This record gives sequence, structure tokens and C-alpha cells, in this order.
Amino acid sequence: MLRALTLRRPPASLRSLLPGLHARQQHSHSPTMPRPDNWKYLAHPVEFHPPQPPLPRLPVLKLSETMAKMKRSLHALRADDAQWEEACRKLDEFEGGLGKVLQQRLEEREMMGAMGTDGGEAKGHWLEKWWDDGAYMAYRDSVVVNVSYYYGFTPSPPHLPSHPSYRAATLVRSALLFRHAMYAGILAPDRVKEGILCMDSYRWMFDCCRVPGLPADWAVSYAGESAAKLRPGHVMVLRRNRFWKISMDNGEEDILSTEDIERQIKYVYEHATEDGPSVGILSGNDRDTWAADYARLSQSPQNASLLHALESAAFLLCLDTETPGDIIDFSRACWHAGMSGKSWGNRWYDKPLQWIVFDNGKAGFMGEHSVMDGTPTVRLCDTVLHAIADPHFDNGKPTFELPEPEELCWQLGQEDHNAIAAATENFSTLINSQAMSYHTTSYGKATIKNYKVSPDSWAQMLIQLAHARLHPPGTPPVGTYEAATTRRFAHGRTETIRTVCDESREWVEAMTGFGREVGDVEKRALFRRACARHIEMAREAGNARGVDRHMFGLKHLLKEGEEMPAIFSDPLYKRGSTWVLSTSAIFSEHFPSYGWGEVVPDGFGVAYMTGYDDKIQFTITSRKEMPNQRFCEEIARAAEEVKALFDAEVPAGGSKAKL
Repeated sequence: MLRALTLRRPPASLRSLLPGLHARQQHSHSPTMPRPDNWKYLAHPVEFHPPQPPLPRLPVLKLSETMAKMKRSLHALRADDAQWEEACRKLDEFEGGLGKVLQQRLEEREMMGAMGTDGGEAKGHWLEKWWDDGAYMAYRDSVVVNVSYYYGFTPSPPHLPSHPSYRAATLVRSALLFRHAMYAGILAPDRVKEGILCMDSYRWMFDCCRVPGLPADWAVSYAGESAAKLRPGHVMVLRRNRFWKISMDNGEEDILSTEDIERQIKYVYEHATEDGPSVGILSGNDRDTWAADYARLSQSPQNASLLHALESAAFLLCLDTETPGDIIDFSRACWHAGMSGKSWGNRWYDKPLQWIVFDNGKAGFMGEHSVMDGTPTVRLCDTVLHAIADPHFDNGKPTFELPEPEELCWQLGQEDHNAIAAATENFSTLINSQAMSYHTTSYGKATIKNYKVSPDSWAQMLIQLAHARLHPPGTPPVGTYEAATTRRFAHGRTETIRTVCDESREWVEAMTGFGREVGDVEKRALFRRACARHIEMAREAGNARGVDRHMFGLKHLLKEGEEMPAIFSDPLYKRGSTWVLSTSAIFSEHFPSYGWGEVVPDGFGVAYMTGYDDKIQFTITSRKEMPNQRFCEEIARAAEEVKALFDAEVPAGGSKAKL
């Protein structure tokens, strides 16, 4: 089952979005330029080999199906039967009343979009425009912590130089080779056992950038000519908050060699002897303030040119002065440029791809999430790092003469300096509010498969048990989000796997001793039932048959003057859609560090990997007031306890089951 990086702010927290938001945005302007209504389709299309076949559009589920699934989901979260019965009454009222009207509107929207008779409002599918804005572009808090994600890489291969300039050069060249292959149309499309996945979001990988605007942002792409003519383009290199533009063209419209790129990077190291103004930190402020600062910066032609160079760059290379040590320091350096403040401005947080190299040779990646989920960048980073580790890596042929890297300088006034100071204070408050812990278990998927259990389901049950132990026995479980990709559909992104179910609750209560006494044999049976139900829900979500996107769409179609249906304010419904546990899994053998921030103030972000044979990797984030370290310890305890439960059944060295 292919997972996707979790949505940073799920639908339940889109509290300020009104049904008419997008209609207003069609006539809104950013502080500097109009936001094109069709901005999503202005990026240059990308071809693959073999070509991506036509994929089905995202379905509109029957209202009755979603209502039945919602009732089942809420039953597992109830405090008592009366609470659940009241929620069911409101769901029935909705299904028999205004819900029918909203369902008809949704079906008409999708039908007109499929026929191309709606002016492009639902061109990709009924959800796409709403989701881009509701989940990302209209979100107004900082993208740092709240939207962005990170990967921390394994050390440089032992047969290669480990100094930072060489490591940076290989990352840049390898990423540009991936870019070239993509624009040349020779990359194979992503696929899972069910078939080929939608590749549309790859057009937003290189040569593009998010742009701040009011009341919503958008993204711009400059890939057209580079993609059409396979030009290497340029990379922006940041060092000590200063910006260098480096052409990657060797003069023959081919990519610079590793040696050439390293020469250029060494030039930056040698010339960045003093700090520049921390302009990059402005892009880490809340989006409304950043939009105003962006507009003011853009009034200077010099700044406007620099902004264009940033936004049109293939990607960013951030050369940080930090030397992160342990896994937490390393993770936080990749996640939000560390704790010291030295490199907070050494980023442009709106770029989708930022490669980070530290002065001790460690390296990582920071991604902006708004137009592209994590699975494409996992493939990108995996490909880049695999290629570099290959002794036959294509380093290219050196060029004898190169133009020096061009430093681009900002033209700043006192108002800009004041804005930087304010943004720095806000940034410090944000990242110092965050806690992080990390754990790897003593076993991995090889052991779990001996027990005939899905490793992903196993990890999800560990999370449920660990969180339950933070509260008195019998406390109802909390809303839990696991991301499933819906890229089997054209322009699909994600759907929610609602991990909590009656089966998981019954198993957790058995493990915590709530209610009747349960023996080990029954505990294992309950666990397997919970995991089987989880697999079933994951399959439904991957087939775009979850409940959350459908409910989001129905709510979005309320018209001005129509009363909000009672179900949307129901306490149990709201609890079930508040992601106290926001979880997601990817896998790469190159990412010992990976994660993002929690999505609600009293919640946790749980990034995990189950692909290793010998360990499961967990990173837990939250606000500092939450019991972060204890939660991590409870995950570790649960991991060993459940293993012991199954070890009692499966002898050591038992045969592996094929899943």
C-alpha cells in the first residue's frame, strides 16, 4: 500500500473557509500581480515513458455510502452510546434533507467538469481547486512546521570525499540529471501493483515556487523553455543568508560536471565570509504578513529581479554553517534550519525543493507541500542518492572556463529591516514551541511478517496503544489521520485512513486492562482483527472511497443563507475529524530522519517507516506542553510488548508468511 505524506492542515481545521471563498478568489489580487484563476494548469506538462495512460477521475461517492461509513467510524470514538446515537440522528437528518441537495450539486459539479462545460472550475476533478486552496493556498499560518516536511540523509558513501563542497556538488548534479531525464520524457511513471499513478504533480517539482497572496497564495512555474529545450537552467545557492545565482549550463546546453559545480560552490564558501540580511526568514512568517512584505520588496526592480531568479531556479542549495550532531539536532536542522538562528534566513521556504548541506558534511532536504505530496520527492531523493553512491555515477566532463557565480543583493529600507526583525521573533517563538522525539524499534518488517501481520497496520496499532496509555483506561480514542495516496486517479492527492475503528479500540482496551480480563490468545486474535480492518480501510481510502474528502466537498457547496447542517457542529463528529494523531509512512533507506509538525495544538505528528527489515523508525513532533517524550517511550514499550505477545505464539526462526 503506497502511503503519502500527511496533509498539513486537514479539513476539520479549515475553520475559516466559507463556501464562497473560491468565487471571491477569482477576482482577488496578490499585492503584486493577479492570481491567475487557472494557475494550476500553467505549468509545463511533463511526459513519461511509457506514457501515463488515461486515469479515471476522482469519484463522487453515494451519500448513503459515506453516511454509513461515518457512523461506523464515529462509533469507535464515542464516549457513550447516547453520544453516538445523537450523531447518527444528525447524519440521518443530513442524508434525508440538505445533504441530498448538496450531493446533487456535487454530482453536477463533477459532471460539468468532466464534460468541460464549467469554465475549468472542476477541470481535474470536483475536489482539486477546493483542495488546493482549502488545504494549502488559503492556509495563513507559516508554512514552516505547519506545511513543510524534511528528510535527513544517510552519510556520504565511504568511497567519496566527505567534505561539504563535494557533497553539495554531487547532490546538485544528480538532481539536475533527474530533472533532465524528466523533461526529456524518459522517466518511467510511478506505479503500484494496482497500476500506474498520476504524474501530474511532477510538473511542480523543478523551476517553480509558491507565491504569497491575499486571500490565498498560488504557485508559478518557469519550466516552459527549460523543459521544452532541455536547458540546464540555474540553481540558487544560499550561504550565510546571501544569495548566489549559478548557471548550470556548460556552454553547450549540457549540465556542468561535478568538478565544475564544486568549483562554483567553493567560490561561494570562500566569498561568504560575512552574514547577509536575513531576508529569507520573511518567507517563514504568516502568509498575510509575508504577502505584504513580498509586495513591498517587489517594488524595487533590483529585488523583483532577485525574486524572479529565486522563483525560476531549478531548486535551492542551502549551505548551512551548522554542524548538527545527534538525530534530533540533525532533524531540527533539516526541519526548520535548527535552533541557533544562524540559518533561519538561509532558506526560501516557498521553494518546493531545498537541498541542505551542513559544514560537517551532513545533508538533507526540505520540501514545501502545497502543490506536491511527498511520494514524488521520495522518488527524487532516492534516485539522486542511489546515483551518487554508484561508483559509475556520471560526473560529466569538466569545463575549462566558467563565469563566476553571481551574487544577488537585496535593496532594503528600514521597513524591510523592521519586518525581518519581527519575522525573526515570530520564527523563534514558533520553533521554540516545538518538541521532538525519535525511536527505532529492535525489530522490523522481517519479524512482523513472521506473525502474518501487515507492518503498516502493526505500526498503527502501536501508535494507538501508546497514545491510549497517556490517558486513564477507558478514555475514548482520538481522531487519527493516516494519509493514503489517491494518485491512481487523475490529479489525485490523498484521502484519510481513519485508523480508529471498533476493532482497534477493542484491542487497545484489552491491552490496557479496561473492562473484562483478556488472555494472550484473545489479544492476538483482537490484534489481527484490528489489523485486517485497517487494511480494509486503507484499501478503501486508496480507492478514493473514504469519507473525509466527500464531506469536505458537500460542506463546500453550501450557499449563502443556507443553514449549516447540525452534523458539522456535532461534538462527536468534530472529535472524529480533529487529527490529534496525524500519521504517515514513507520509506527510503536513505532517510534516517524524516518528519513534519503536528496539525492541531493538542496533537502529535507521527512520521514512521516500516520498510526496514530490522527496525521501525518513529519521529514524534508536538508542542512542548504535550507529553512528547512520554508518548515516544510508550511507543517503545508498546513495540516490545506486542512483539512479546506474538513471540509467545511464533517460535524463534519460524517461517515467514508472504503478505
